Parts: sequence; structure tokens; C-alpha cells
Amino acid sequence: MITSISRINDTHRVIPGELDMPKRLLLGPGPSNADPRVLEALSAAPVGHLDPTFIELMNEVQTLLRYAWQTDNHLTIPVSATGSAAMEATMANSVEPGDVVLVGAIGYFGHRLIDMAGRYGGDVRKMTKPWGEVFNIAEIRQGLETHRPSVLALVHAETSTGARQPLEGVGDLCREYNCLLVLDTVTSLGGVPLFLDEWGVDLAFSCSQKGLSCPPGIAPFTMSPRAVEKLQRRQVQVSNWYLDMSLVSKYWGSDRTYHHTAPINMNYALREGLRLLAQEGLEARWERHQANAELLWEGLDSLGLQCHVEREFRLPTLTTVRIPSGVDGKAVTKHLLADYNLEIGGGLGELAGQVWRIGLMGFNSDRKNVELLLDALETVLAKPEVKK
Repeated sequence: MITSISRINDTHRVIPGELDMPKRLLLGPGPSNADPRVLEALSAAPVGHLDPTFIELMNEVQTLLRYAWQTDNHLTIPVSATGSAAMEATMANSVEPGDVVLVGAIGYFGHRLIDMAGRYGGDVRKMTKPWGEVFNIAEIRQGLETHRPSVLALVHAETSTGARQPLEGVGDLCREYNCLLVLDTVTSLGGVPLFLDEWGVDLAFSCSQKGLSCPPGIAPFTMSPRAVEKLQRRQVQVSNWYLDMSLVSKYWGSDRTYHHTAPINMNYALREGLRLLAQEGLEARWERHQANAELLWEGLDSLGLQCHVEREFRLPTLTTVRIPSGVDGKAVTKHLLADYNLEIGGGLGELAGQVWRIGLMGFNSDRKNVELLLDALETVLAKPEVKK
């Protein structure tokens, strides 16, 4: 019982109104709108992180993730953080000080991998292409031959450019040169064909807020037996305690040893997002994304707008559109938000001010959304106030 209170300073006691956020249509590079059934699952009553029902749910999430990624990797889990943490987990667990790490950078997120690998003591080498282009298999072979890395890191779906990196044959090269293959699937999981085991991918990561139609805050991660073996052979500890899979895997493995308190409700959401993916089926889901992307590309062409990436290498989940000469790109995005409650993204890094980024991911990959966006763009681009 409190018997006395000296003095309470009420200077910072500000009581805002109840939360009331606008309902936007999020057609940018992410986050995308969450499926209503995912939001319903998110609001379910929490249980303890070692509750038997939650442990059963953990098993289901792992099984569903293996299906989504087409992998049998035992160590397939959601990291209790955003996709950037799962990206960092690949570097933290695969890179030891002095390891040669070759990163293929075709945009902003390849350069983020370069930064992360260096922070974990990697001897980082890089291959680069102009933003919007991809590597061919001969260029990747030449990089492996020149640098002889322990780890090759590539971005399958470059969110800054909308380019899809072909992976056929790359895993075989990595085995020929005895290195691990790390893959960024942030903007491809749940919307673009992915075959981790068939392609020989050793570590991969993604996020929840794009193709899986969940809010941001939980991030798929997987390690192959080859990657786990390298982790077990380390001479020094993983320098990031929170992301050390030799520790985290004990919570997600048969031991269920406490490591951290998992975000219970985010796991509910992820399970529902993955359940909906499995219910639709991977092939049908991939076909839906491709069909809606092609509808968008045809509509953009009819408006006289040009896509940044060659059609062969475009992502069906994210399209970069060149901002026409004489058009104020930011003014267009502002009008779309103000007049239509619709968000698209601007360019990132080297493409800042040059492109718009349009996302059609997961729940948002829908014909009606494409038609709404194209109609809105046509109207907004005709406004004199968006001209420079």
C-alpha cells in the first residue's frame, strides 16, 4: 500500500485521444495491407511462450514456412524482429572474422549486405551491376573464381529496383567452389517462385509485411544442414547474442529452452498468413501475382509510362516506374495519398527521384487494386500542379 507520495511532476502527462489511423491502400514497396483474417488472428488472446498450445503453433509455423520456401531445412524459424534482423542473422551466423564474403549488389539491399558482412569481420568483396540489372551465371562464376569466398550473398528480389535475380545453377557453383549461398527473399517469399532446396540455397531470410500479408515485426529465416555445420565449426562465438542460432534454435527445437519471450501475437499473425498461402496453393498464388503484375505493366504502357527493369527480370511483386520528364514525382505521390488514400513509394538510393515503386504483394495483389491505381495515376498525371 502506498502511504505517501512526495510530489508527482505532471509536466509530461499528456493524454492524447484514442488511436484513429486512416485506412490506406498500401501499394508501395512495403508494408502492404495485412489480410483481414491475419489482423483477426493478431487480436487473439495471448498465451505464455512455453504454453503447450503455443508450442504446437510454433511447429505449425515451421512446417508452413518450409512449404512456402520449398525446403526441408530443419532450422527454419521466424526471427522475433523485422526482416532486417533476419538479414543480419544470416551474416552473424555464417561469417567469422576473416571469412571472404562475396556480395552481389544490384541495388540498395545488396549494399546493406556488404555493410553487415563487414561488421561481422568478413573480408568483403563485391560484384556490382547498374541498378535494375542482374548477374548472369558466367559473371557469378567469374566472381567465385576470382575471390574464392566462404559465403556468396545475393538478393533474389531487389526491393530498390524491382529486379529478380535468376538463381538456376548458382547453388551448383557454390558447391563447386565450396561456399555457402545466402539469399535475400524479402520481396519474393509468398509472391514469386522460390525453390530453396532445388536451387541449393544455404541461408535465406524474408519479412512478414509483403507477400505474407502480415504486419511488420517477425521475419522468416532458414539455414541448410551445410550452414548449420559451418555454424557448429566456428572458432569464435557468434557476436550477436540475440541472433545466435546455436542458442535460438534450442527454443525452436525439441528442447524448447528459454531464449527470449517470443512475440506471441505476431506468431499468430504469421501462422494465419502462412495458412492462407497454403490454402491458396503456391502455384495459384504465384500465377495470381504474375497476372496482376502483367495487367499493371500493360496499363502503365497505355499511360505512356516506362518500367525501369527489363520485362524478363521484373518482379511481379514490385514494379519500378520511370518518372516522366517534366513530372514532379513527389507531387504525384502526395496527390495519390490525399485524393485516393493510396500509397506508392519513391525511389531509393541511386534511383531516388527517378522512379516510383509500386507493390502488388500478397493480399494486395488484386485486379481491382490495379485498376484503381491506373485510373488514379491517369487523373493525377493530368493535373497541372504535378508538372515541374
